[in-house]
Amino acid sequence: MAMVRLLLLPLRAPMLLVLAAIAVYEGLQWSQPLEGAAASGMGQLSSLFWSLDCLHALLVVVVCTMPDLLLQRISNVMAASRVMSLVITLLIVTVGGLYLLHLKVLTSVLILGSTVLLARLDLARVRVAPPPLVLAGFLGGLVLAGAGVGRWLASSG
Repeated sequence: MAMVRLLLLPLRAPMLLVLAAIAVYEGLQWSQPLEGAAASGMGQLSSLFWSLDCLHALLVVVVCTMPDLLLQRISNVMAASRVMSLVITLLIVTVGGLYLLHLKVLTSVLILGSTVLLARLDLARVRVAPPPLVLAGFLGGLVLAGAGVGRWLASSG
């Protein structure tokens, strides 16, 4: 019975299907610069870009899946000393500035982050609440699998 409920989860929480579709789309988008790099003879660099995009997606999923835990840890570190508060604030401003300079990355983060948050909300609506680490692993796996399908579609088409 539990296996049937697990298999019917995408029908009960359709935002999981939307998240998978967004991940496929993101995989297609990430593959476009890779095709140009492979054509110019920089195949090793293309795998590095793919790995960075996957790491970036996993970071977005973890931040959007466990915001309360991460914010609690960050605020504890910032409360420990003024130096750490300054370092963390400067790091956040610098990384935020880099995202604003590369607006394509910012739109990707916003789309993926909002879809992950909507999937979490949909799972809460159907009363599926695994531990945060398990949920981050599940959603991260879903995003990486979808991106892999998108990359495969881009390479085969």
